[in-house]
Amino acid sequence: MAWLTCFAQASETDSLRFANPFEHPIAFSGNFGELRANHFHGGLDFKSQGVEGKEVYALADGYVSRIRVTHGSGYVLHVTYNNGYETINRHLSAFAGPIAWRVKNLQYERESWEVEFRPMPDEYPVKRGQLIGYGGNTGYSFGPHLHLDVIELSTGEYVDPLPFFASQVKDHTAPRATGFMLFPQAGRGVVNGKTDPQKFAFGRKQPLTAWGEIGAAIRANDYMDGVHNKYGVRTVVLRVDGQEVFRSEVDRFAYEENRYIHSWTYDGYMKSFIDPGNRLRMLHAYNGNRGLVTIDEERPYHFEYTLSDALGNTSRVDFTVQGRRMEIPAREEKDFFGWKSINLLNLYGLYLKIPSGSLYEDSPYDFEVSGDSTDISFTYSLGERPIYLHNPGLVAIKLRHLPVKDHSKYYVASISPKGRKRSVGGEMPTDSTIVTQTYELGTFTVCVDTVPPVLTPVRPDVWGKTGRIVIKARDRETGVATYRGTIDGEYALFGKPNSIKGDLVCVLDPNRMKKGGSHELVMTVTDACGNVTTERYRFVW
Repeated sequence: MAWLTCFAQASETDSLRFANPFEHPIAFSGNFGELRANHFHGGLDFKSQGVEGKEVYALADGYVSRIRVTHGSGYVLHVTYNNGYETINRHLSAFAGPIAWRVKNLQYERESWEVEFRPMPDEYPVKRGQLIGYGGNTGYSFGPHLHLDVIELSTGEYVDPLPFFASQVKDHTAPRATGFMLFPQAGRGVVNGKTDPQKFAFGRKQPLTAWGEIGAAIRANDYMDGVHNKYGVRTVVLRVDGQEVFRSEVDRFAYEENRYIHSWTYDGYMKSFIDPGNRLRMLHAYNGNRGLVTIDEERPYHFEYTLSDALGNTSRVDFTVQGRRMEIPAREEKDFFGWKSINLLNLYGLYLKIPSGSLYEDSPYDFEVSGDSTDISFTYSLGERPIYLHNPGLVAIKLRHLPVKDHSKYYVASISPKGRKRSVGGEMPTDSTIVTQTYELGTFTVCVDTVPPVLTPVRPDVWGKTGRIVIKARDRETGVATYRGTIDGEYALFGKPNSIKGDLVCVLDPNRMKKGGSHELVMTVTDACGNVTTERYRFVW
């Protein structure tokens, strides 16, 4: 019966191979699990040779299961395949065939560029190699490419797509490390006589000394043959004196795990220890102490990192920490939020509530209040570095003045260390208090926005020639929330094809508007505080 086993294994392998979504050879601009500002990169970014409009093909037999147009991902096509996986094709420039017409009709019907629907499994079946769309640069995209997520249907989790294309990818370049960090634990460890996290270069000649409990972290990227892109590292293994103490395996994650990236990383370095409130399943500690290393002997401790990519290319780097007995300063008595607790802060007009399970570790904070008699509210600071939350915290701020009667014009602003303000929203349940939720604790104040957005037509002299209307809509405080355009009194389909540029674009359709004459465009844009701008333009088409 051995031949049956071999046949079953071969069939399974074949069923998990995907076809190339493009006709040209596969090359990537981004890989699975790359570290982003507030999430893990959920898929592969396929290069499209620097151009939009490349034909995108089905990877296997299946059916189109969901169709979306969004500001974040542009034109999006979900395809459910018969092998137990679903793919999400993002940033397309257009859909193919009858789907394109159906989406456009739905946009006009709902008078919205952003739409979505879920067809029945028998409505849009696809075969391997069938045209399903066109590569693009829509949504939050910095250049033409196809972003491809692979979802395991049995778990709903994002999985690394690269193994599905392994036979089509040529790569012999291993990951490379660029530096490491050491984290002496507060009140329990010291490194080079200091208690702060410290960054180091590999190959340094100065001795590294430590005593007590420390954690390590590494900064590294993967690379591939023939391109200059940097990628995330699939597997990181830390051994101390030959014993494995930590391993990260970036092969899958659930959507709700994304925010754990704030706990695992520090300034782009990947920690080789696990914060007590971090439940990220791709992290594994083997020494019974969350990956923290105890330096309690006056001898050299040998740290070795092994870095591997999804195709098995491997590199190693190492460094030595000399155990040297030294005094470990007591933990500084600071106010802190406990990671196991419900945390409440109610001081000088600020009320803050952090739900239990929102913090990754005990988080010290330095509470400061500033402001003068003319400020709408005090400004409240909790420290220079932000404190990230896994679940949103509640912020309520008491207003000292109401220069504007309209409550909708007030918002809570987060202030960066460089002084840049960013709206985090807010509602006023009373005349004196504004309330909002936040995933990040830092510096907050209350601002008022009474300035409407600004509309700027882009080359209106060529609108009639190109059949394409472009308008820049900008709002410097709370941002553009909604927009709507009409031409000759009828709804006009404006969209924001690329969210980086932010331009509002309408492609004129002769099936919906009579060609050959003068037309009036009315564009209305509203910001998040309800300030409205309406402009009128005339053009000939």
